[in-house]
Amino acid sequence: MDPSPDMLLEETPAQRWRRRAIRTAIRALFALAAYALVVVAARALHRRVVYQPPSDVPTAMPDGATLLTARAADGATARAIEFPPDDVPRIDGKPAPQGKASKPPRAIVHFHGNAETADDNAGLAHTLARRGFSVVLVEYRGYGRSRDASPTEEGLYLDAAAILDALAARGIGPDRVVLWGQSLGTGVAAEMARRGRGSRLVLLAPFTSTVDLARRAVPLLPMSLVMVDRFDTLSKAPSIDAPAIVVHGDIDDVIPVEHGERVSRALPHATFIEVPQGRHDNLYRSPGVLPALLAHAGG
Repeated sequence: MDPSPDMLLEETPAQRWRRRAIRTAIRALFALAAYALVVVAARALHRRVVYQPPSDVPTAMPDGATLLTARAADGATARAIEFPPDDVPRIDGKPAPQGKASKPPRAIVHFHGNAETADDNAGLAHTLARRGFSVVLVEYRGYGRSRDASPTEEGLYLDAAAILDALAARGIGPDRVVLWGQSLGTGVAAEMARRGRGSRLVLLAPFTSTVDLARRAVPLLPMSLVMVDRFDTLSKAPSIDAPAIVVHGDIDDVIPVEHGERVSRALPHATFIEVPQGRHDNLYRSPGVLPALLAHAGG
């Protein structure tokens, strides 16, 4: 008896398993391809998340400040806003030249956070200048007055190094420099400290690395592959010899306090201050924080 058409079309268990396996493999390949495309896109766009410059471009200089410019190693123009200490004599509103025998004041070189510009820290600069410090607010490429180049990790380091070179040419070398970073700026300050560009280090709300921060925000993506700009302060910390002070708020919802604790433990010579009820943006308002920073800076 010849088999019926229905019998010819009926799948054997082995054929059914093979068909389902092929279908599952095809779906897995499509899912893997889509995931890979997401990773590639995230890698291409990650700098738009890491760097968030305000749209406003400052025009007028802060009171008492002058613009400091320098040529970075890649040809870009590095810019900073410089405030002399309040006790320096002035001529026509500008600091008078100091005698060759006079020792230059200690300079606080400040690296600001994300979503702000150097100008936003003019109030802090005036406070520090009243305590006898020269204050240099470094701007990042892509931010504020430096919109003529796009921000990258290496680019921020080049800008910082160019400004520090300009200060060194005026006799303000590493022994007179306090590297002071906040949030994103802690990554720049730590790198300059690793290079021996300052005698003391101040870190407010530091992160261990941008990779760690990104993993917290998007745990499903392989952030070690996505992030090109890593600012890996934690791995650099053991090689930083400068005395450091690390300040972090205990309710910081941008960079958790655990990041500051880990960075502080990794630094060979660090003091850690945890600020009760400290958020990401109110650390200076906590009693005792600014005096501790000034004492550490030498003021």
